Amino acid sequence: MEPTEVRILIADDHPVFRAGLRQVIERAPHLRVVAEAEDGEAALRQIQELSPQVALLDLDMPLLNGFGVARRVRKETWPVALVFLTMHKDQLYFDEAFDLGARGYLLKDGAPADIVTCLETVAAGKTFISPALTAFLEDRRARQVSPLPASGLQELTAAERRILRMLADCKTSRQISNDLGVSIRTIENTRARICQKLDLRGSHALVKFAIQHKAGLD
Repeated sequence: MEPTEVRILIADDHPVFRAGLRQVIERAPHLRVVAEAEDGEAALRQIQELSPQVALLDLDMPLLNGFGVARRVRKETWPVALVFLTMHKDQLYFDEAFDLGARGYLLKDGAPADIVTCLETVAAGKTFISPALTAFLEDRRARQVSPLPASGLQELTAAERRILRMLADCKTSRQISNDLGVSIRTIENTRARICQKLDLRGSHALVKFAIQHKAGLD
């Protein structure tokens, strides 16, 4: 029995990248690209009109980024599996993607080699992430199983240190979420995780700590 055809949308604002990805995907006879989009709003229209099984979403698109598209898809409960395409090798973005229901997270520099396996895996109802990001998945799972132990500043991830630097500049969670393109919930969860690691308590303890240790956060 031949594999069932999988209908795919590619949303990315770089036409050369889209063309290259499409060429690789359609070498597999059971994978078919039904549409391309160059921005997030066009991607939403095509998801609604064409009902692809899988949508490949660039995180950094004009008009509406990949996370914005995912939030709308989740709100409308459209039956499409989301795979994020990104250059960001960052735990913060990784966590936000899966908080929004992603089924795949694919680094662009590895996309030509991994895209067919990714699509087949996701279409089968499983999760795919780029092999280079395995540690991110393990860290995420560990945090879901048990609280992180309190530890020192040196134990913070790069993403957590970035949040601390922004707090040291007296930015609010909303400002940080806007700057990074992630939800306030993600920022608040990250702040809580930092407090847990640093054994900080009290509503202003984290900001005070960030300001006091600003020089050591670079």
